[in-house]
Amino acid sequence: MLQKKILIKKDDKIKVIAGKDKGKIGKVLKVDRKKNRLLVEKINLTKRHAKPSAKNRQGGIVEGEAPVVISNVMIMCNKCVSPTRIKIHHLEDGKKIRLCVKCGEAIDT
Repeated sequence: MLQKKILIKKDDKIKVIAGKDKGKIGKVLKVDRKKNRLLVEKINLTKRHAKPSAKNRQGGIVEGEAPVVISNVMIMCNKCVSPTRIKIHHLEDGKKIRLCVKCGEAIDT
């Protein structure tokens, strides 16, 4: 089975385009390439019941992020300030850069 290449990286700014958090913007904390999921700051928050432990002395209800499917997000361009697709441009020295499809600006991390 062919797997589509993931062009979103850690610390990229993304916008959720589908799901309960549609329209929210956040920063990518972690990319899981095998499962095609992202962990995004303050997006898809879930509540869990935790027992008291060394890490969490009191226990109780803990809120944290859950992974989001990559197809439900788009990367944000810094120049045109809108969600966009990405294209890869190959430089002469063998390096690759990611470009915004709308404005052609390089997307920096």
